[in-house]
Amino acid sequence: MHRPLGLQASLPVRAAVALVVFLLGGALTQPVSAQEATPEQEEAAARTLVVEPAELVLEIGQAAELTATILDAAGEAVDAPVMFFSRSRRSLTVDREGKVEAIKPGTFEIVVRERRRRSGENQASRVGLGERLSVTVPVTVKLPDLGTLALVAAPNAAVWTGTTIQLAAKGIDVNGADRAVAPTWSTNPATIATVDQLGEVTIHAAGAFEVAAEAEGKRAAMTLTAAANPIARLVVEADNAAPKTGEVVHLRVDAFDAAGEIITDVPVEMTFRARTDDDLGPGASGQIEPIEGTARAWRFVAEQPGRYTFVASSGNAAGRLGAVATARDVAGKFTLVGHGRVDDTHTSDLWVWEGLDGRDYAVTGTWGANGDAHFWDVTDPANIERISTVTIDARTVNDVKVSADGRICVLSREGASDRKNGIVLVDVMDPRNPKILSGFDDSLTGGVHNVFIDGDKVYALSASSRYDSIDISDPGSPQRVGTYKVERPNPSIHDVWVEDGLAYSSNWSDGVHIVDVGNGMAGGSPDNPVKISSYAYPSGWNHAAFPYRQKETGLFYVAAGDEAFPYGLNTEGKPTYPRGWIHFIDFSDLENPRECARYQVPEAGTHNLWIEDDVMYVAYYNAGLRAVDVSGELMGDVYQQGREIAWFLPDDPEGHIPNAPMAWGPQPHKGHIFFSDWNSGLWAVKLER
Repeated sequence: MHRPLGLQASLPVRAAVALVVFLLGGALTQPVSAQEATPEQEEAAARTLVVEPAELVLEIGQAAELTATILDAAGEAVDAPVMFFSRSRRSLTVDREGKVEAIKPGTFEIVVRERRRRSGENQASRVGLGERLSVTVPVTVKLPDLGTLALVAAPNAAVWTGTTIQLAAKGIDVNGADRAVAPTWSTNPATIATVDQLGEVTIHAAGAFEVAAEAEGKRAAMTLTAAANPIARLVVEADNAAPKTGEVVHLRVDAFDAAGEIITDVPVEMTFRARTDDDLGPGASGQIEPIEGTARAWRFVAEQPGRYTFVASSGNAAGRLGAVATARDVAGKFTLVGHGRVDDTHTSDLWVWEGLDGRDYAVTGTWGANGDAHFWDVTDPANIERISTVTIDARTVNDVKVSADGRICVLSREGASDRKNGIVLVDVMDPRNPKILSGFDDSLTGGVHNVFIDGDKVYALSASSRYDSIDISDPGSPQRVGTYKVERPNPSIHDVWVEDGLAYSSNWSDGVHIVDVGNGMAGGSPDNPVKISSYAYPSGWNHAAFPYRQKETGLFYVAAGDEAFPYGLNTEGKPTYPRGWIHFIDFSDLENPRECARYQVPEAGTHNLWIEDDVMYVAYYNAGLRAVDVSGELMGDVYQQGREIAWFLPDDPEGHIPNAPMAWGPQPHKGHIFFSDWNSGLWAVKLER
């Protein structure tokens, strides 16, 4: 068998040792418990990491140096490398030598951590006695002094009695940058208008008045003149007076003066009253918002069943319309069909496909182990059979994909002993006897976390900073043809998905990017990727993206998934408690994408997802596999609306971490849902509705 780049393929072997731990360099080491620790291991465990200074307070643009020293049990410095990284790289940077530079104001953290050791070096003590040494340094970047303060109103904002207008106070600091302020607001005379602490001005009478804001010794003011409101009657209309929870209702209002003439230039406000009839207790009942670019039109969604009254008002006029929302009935259940257990390592991603012989197969990767990729026969999902294993020089095979023709599998490499990483192409025409064809690591040495196959191109992440387009038309000699990355210093990327010639990359704080890599919309191609659109949300947790166009509405959404570990990642011994949710971004207008809805399971965190036939399947880490109805226009809190169809917890008492669900990635295939779980391997379930 051809074995390039020091790679090897093998059939699966169940290790006699129940747990093995792979550390950088490819070495396998039997764990040593704390009770069996040698004196050398106990001495290693007594080491400490000292970082000076222990905290920093900086001005914007100011730099400082951190020094880090590892001390042994006797307090003597030891020769052990450390690394520095910032948890907020766009606001605070740190280089390899510990030089910190402040970019934006706020409170941040620098993490100083002992570097992983090379193969064979003190491995047993590190396995037996815990994680690498780590210290967190808090950094405060002070706000610059306020330079100027100005008031901002909506363009062409008209002022009429009985209405409100929204003002904002814009601060500019002494360096000329935008500066957040918390002003004190006032009006004069208050008989004509008053203003609240958020800058919303309510008009009581006709006439001129001044509105002012003060902050940090600066003052800004403007004079406005209110006119009498001519509206005498309002009529509210809706396109659906009997919605189900989660269905979007579109509202419009017609305004008339005393003579019955239509009034178009006076603002109208819309709100609602709710009388919920569920038995869940008090909670958010619904959401209403104006439809941008459309005069006097709103969209509303009921989160709970009950009676809703829409109330439009302007001046002394008011209009009302009632609606009754009923509970959304989409409940189903997942039925367990089969399980292919992996208990000696963590399992990463999966891919399921129909082989050239007409049988169905799956491949799963491994995480933090010895570079295994397991192949499975899943033709009978009730009897999942592991049929082969390919082992490559890697610590983690994080991602696995198979070409549409079922001939080529691509494996991602991280933690290779020679640090070359890259990707590996495997011939899977006979999944029972996979053959390694080639490896590609040119400029991919920082590690490939995720990949995607589209035709004869592989899109591979490089060191989480960009993705490369690699031509595999000759699988024995892959060639790079193009590259895409976010145009800013130190960009960061986690995933890429390609569909219809468009690449959807997930870029953490830079959000979702849509790039033409062959669609033709912007003249892009694999060797000349062209950005079309992007959207970033405030948390900066964008980890995965899945595009889908609804047949019913024609709306084009991208479901963007988070990933966050605020309480740490427990690789051994106990469960992990991630956080995050699914953001639904409406990209129907590519020039003006907007976030319209979310799906958030309390006290859990998302990972990968898949949407098919208006059902979203989410591997929701510790909340297991979830199926969600995403039909129709989306708005508001999808979880609260009763759109969840079913859930399944893969709690395996014999898992790598027992009874600790950690669903990683789902894929529907021929009426079953296959998904991988970080702690327990490959699962197959069936959704019954």
